[in-house]
Amino acid sequence: MQHSTGYIVGFATVVCLVCAVFVAGAAVGLKDRQDANKLLDRQQKVLTVAGLIEEGQSMSREEITSLYASSIQAKVIDLATGELDETVDAATFDQLSASKDPKRSTKAPENLAKIMRLPNQAVVFDVVQDGERKALILPIEGYGLWGTLYGYLALAPDTRTIVGITFYSHKETPGLGGEVDNPRWKALWPGRMAFNERGVASIAVKKGAAGPVAEDPYNVDGLSGATLTSRGVTNLLRFWLGENGFGPYLEKYRAQAGA
Repeated sequence: MQHSTGYIVGFATVVCLVCAVFVAGAAVGLKDRQDANKLLDRQQKVLTVAGLIEEGQSMSREEITSLYASSIQAKVIDLATGELDETVDAATFDQLSASKDPKRSTKAPENLAKIMRLPNQAVVFDVVQDGERKALILPIEGYGLWGTLYGYLALAPDTRTIVGITFYSHKETPGLGGEVDNPRWKALWPGRMAFNERGVASIAVKKGAAGPVAEDPYNVDGLSGATLTSRGVTNLLRFWLGENGFGPYLEKYRAQAGA
């Protein structure tokens, strides 16, 4: 039995509309769960970069939430001055959205990390155990080869010694630039120095192998076959550790801690 062209087009249109409604409904219905899973993943990344859980350690949702609540203190700062901003709720503050909003951000100066806009406020984290600050964690981002890498850098209270680094989102090539996710590469970072003795951000991902921490404190092994990603990590770290990033906040942190 043959159908007219109008019938076929109409039938196809109805099928497309039904599928579109189904997909849209599923997306809306699952949004809360997706947001909750994204928040849980970020919390796990923060705990991992702080050294509170092992890379890839299996933990329940309740265990992650409990450890995060007892050990991590999030706060919002004014990025330009480094001052604490208590008018913004750190639990709901979305730094990425703020950086895209012209009313809540400013144009970034030209930079190698290809940061286009800077949020007026930024969220930072204190790692606190037994009433003592053990580390501070800074959100970092910058362009690699194929897109922007988003992650966290953890520093010891002296603000110079690196505790850890991790990335929770990127578009780098698996097996090459995607090795920023490799636990073996991330294990090379603890103990390296973010700043030199003059207070200049000097950490770098070098081409080839870096020496031991004691002999080569400012360098980390490059990612094999991923020169542009390696360079991108260097650029984004130096940007966020500098005067246009968290430099003002780190200065105040050192002054308060007597570091």
